[in-house]
Amino acid sequence: MSVGMAAPRAPYACDPDRSRGRLVAEPPSRTRSPFRRDCDRVIHSTAFRRLKYKTQVFVFHEGDHYRTRLTHSLEVAQIARALARQLGLDEDLTETLALAHDLGHPPFGHAGERALDACLKEFGGFDHNAQTLRVVTALEHRYPEFDGLNLTWESLEGIVKHNGPLTDRSGAPTERYREHGVPVGIADYIKTYDLELWSFASIEAQVAAIADDIAYDAHDIDDGLRAGLFHLDDLKVIPLTAEIIAETSAQYPDLEDVRRGAELVRELISHLIGAVFAEAQKNLAAVKPQSAQDVRQQSRALIAFPAEVAEEEAAIKRFLYQHMYRHMRVMRVMGEAEQILFELFAKYLKEPSELPPEWLLGAEADNEGDRARRIGNFIAGMTDRFALTEHQRLFDSTPDLR
Repeated sequence: MSVGMAAPRAPYACDPDRSRGRLVAEPPSRTRSPFRRDCDRVIHSTAFRRLKYKTQVFVFHEGDHYRTRLTHSLEVAQIARALARQLGLDEDLTETLALAHDLGHPPFGHAGERALDACLKEFGGFDHNAQTLRVVTALEHRYPEFDGLNLTWESLEGIVKHNGPLTDRSGAPTERYREHGVPVGIADYIKTYDLELWSFASIEAQVAAIADDIAYDAHDIDDGLRAGLFHLDDLKVIPLTAEIIAETSAQYPDLEDVRRGAELVRELISHLIGAVFAEAQKNLAAVKPQSAQDVRQQSRALIAFPAEVAEEEAAIKRFLYQHMYRHMRVMRVMGEAEQILFELFAKYLKEPSELPPEWLLGAEADNEGDRARRIGNFIAGMTDRFALTEHQRLFDSTPDLR
């Protein structure tokens, strides 16, 4: 099969006609599958539109060409659909999960997440996957008969478990959740709607998760080059990127750096997608899953980088961590951004009347934990520029974040 051609639906793909349904039953659409309907609901959600002004690495006013959470999500969806098409998966479910995966991220990227986690430490902390679940099950108010988006079980499962199981069969938290337990928002929700935290997610969710990694690696290199945080030749310390740079230079010896950088990003994405596809074919041939449930009951993810490519990809992440995420300029801006959220949280906690009226509905019954979580939900939904505007409204001095 040539690259780009759609494979026939695979037996291990999620079948929208066999969806486990929605928490609140709805009549089926006459024109759309359940998963297509989920995707459309995500696209039309308020939280999705807010991603336009939420930081990936650079705050929105640092430049018009840097990635935001919105453009990142679109790139993840493009990569995920390319893989889903080749593997015979449900493209609508894959796209839903790619577009929804960052809905719970607060303003100011990972700095915002660190700040909210610290603010909510006594009340279960902050986890962006749990916040995404809150957004799509409670915080969106667009429909007359339910809160949230009332997505299918398969979409909710993928949002929560795209990085793997959260518990073992007995319910004990695993790996990254062993120390602090399953995030509060997820632990509470599964009492109402069991998402089987002990199993792997669908293969569509696994594809969306690895597409996220591929998009991060590629576009953070692109943004880092544009920002001048490092130079193209600095990437020669990584064997994979060094090889791509050398091949480009041999083919186009007089190419300027901007186009050389774009060629590196393009070839890197192609290389990683090809490697994932080859590894997926090998894994699927080995275990021969005959249903989506077979995929969930495996002892490992079926979508992964081959071992040698995983090492290459890890080297890219180490480079970006050192040269981009820990760059003095980025660290200074993100440190100031964290302080903005700390101060906003403290202000709202002390003076809840500063919250918008719609966020105070039912607040009279809140205990301390409820009030803190309400404020956390409000701040998590902010865009970068709204957080700055609120800080300017409430305080005498606000950092410029440049």
